[in-house]
Amino acid sequence: MPGPPPARPDTQGDGREDSEDRGGRDDADVITRSLAEPELFAGLYDRHAPDIHRYVARRLGEGPADDITAETFLIAFRTRDRYDTAHRLARPWLYGIAANLIGKHRRTEVRALKALARTGHDPVAASWSDRADDRIAVQAPLAGALAALSPGDRHVLLLVAWADLGYQEVAEALRIPLGTVRSRLNRARRKVREALSTDPAFTSALDPSPAPAGQELNPSWTK
Repeated sequence: MPGPPPARPDTQGDGREDSEDRGGRDDADVITRSLAEPELFAGLYDRHAPDIHRYVARRLGEGPADDITAETFLIAFRTRDRYDTAHRLARPWLYGIAANLIGKHRRTEVRALKALARTGHDPVAASWSDRADDRIAVQAPLAGALAALSPGDRHVLLLVAWADLGYQEVAEALRIPLGTVRSRLNRARRKVREALSTDPAFTSALDPSPAPAGQELNPSWTK
């Protein structure tokens, strides 16, 4: 079976594209049309690969991110005939594939987190900081708290915090009930808050941002 078409260069200048391309096709439409025209699948890569790569890099580092991003889209391409087109946006589906692949590197992630918690610096964990002022993401106490989470709780927390997925999207990505997403996220937040409670700067930052009715926003410590 042929692999996915090569990625096209970014034409937006920021590595991102809208959920609909210039022809008005959303993700589900692109996937459906790619069954007959495989080259169209490159549009899905263009839209979502930068975000997938950024998320994986924050969890595992740049090296694994290259391989996992490529494998994520290879799996997506090969299984696109089973995609549920009722879901017009493919982000949860793609993050779910990436999460499964990240799970195979669980020991690497935990080892990096523990190294950062112990020494305050780790070359893998250091790649999490996308911005120079992203001080929270590279703090040793937070790394230790994340390392102590179960894999399931860590997946939910970081998909909300770092991938900007909503609760329903996380449920779709991980194929778990919405109630399970809520319980895992609440448990993860509580454990992280408890682990960081001795630091006033972290304690104040951990309070969830207020959200309009029906809209759940990320906890402010992830910003």
